[in-house]
Amino acid sequence: MSALTVLATPADQFGAPTPDELFNLPPIIPGVDWFTKPVLLALLSAVLVIGVTWAAFGNPKVVPRGVQNVVEYGYMFVRDQVARPFLGKDADRWMGLLLSVFFLVLIWNVMGVIPIAQFPVASHIAFPAVLAISIYVLKVYLGVKHQGGIGYFKNMMFPPGLPKGIYFLLAPIEFLSNMIIAPFTHMVRLFANMFAGHMLLAFFSMVGFWFLFEQLTPLGAPIGVLGVIMTIIFTAFEMFIQFLQAFLFAMLASMYIGGALHPDH
Repeated sequence: MSALTVLATPADQFGAPTPDELFNLPPIIPGVDWFTKPVLLALLSAVLVIGVTWAAFGNPKVVPRGVQNVVEYGYMFVRDQVARPFLGKDADRWMGLLLSVFFLVLIWNVMGVIPIAQFPVASHIAFPAVLAISIYVLKVYLGVKHQGGIGYFKNMMFPPGLPKGIYFLLAPIEFLSNMIIAPFTHMVRLFANMFAGHMLLAFFSMVGFWFLFEQLTPLGAPIGVLGVIMTIIFTAFEMFIQFLQAFLFAMLASMYIGGALHPDH
């Protein structure tokens, strides 16, 4: 079989995983359908976040060392780049939530490039959906609490300082944007990036393995080497995207909370 023939062959005909096989994983425990690899990795991620933050801040030292020193860099990053720009003087009150969201999403994502794990938890939309909906519910609750029910929806749909006639067009757009589109894009942005990244890594690693070990030919070997090189390049790029998506998810959470607390901003 030539290299060109293999490239034109459907993936499932030469043993490569299909998208369904990549993302719809079987239960770890037979009969317990909900306990799959993504669920296990999500639980391990939560335990890891709790363990690391507890080790860092459970008994903090005046002069930080070890784990505390590393986690404090993450704390300062979230505080200065995520919380303070949108929450101002209220930033410290919400640091626990925002720091937990940032680290949890980051570890979810990094699971995609860790050997053996090799699955980004956020590539299953249920996980980012739970976080995004939780932030959305918190946003609405805080908005109603601080602005009143009527005041919250009035400030959201009828921003002051505009001609009255434009509100007929603007009000439904603002309602859709804030109540439906915002939480939808909050979860889909994270999900889509992790889903696409996992697919790309799986494809290039499959190309490298197939042409170097399964169908090693003079023509196929360069393609296999290219597949390995692209896998390394995309792994490095994917790690950057994983960090970026964790940052954006936490930043949007901060922005939504800040908008509920301070509608004038």
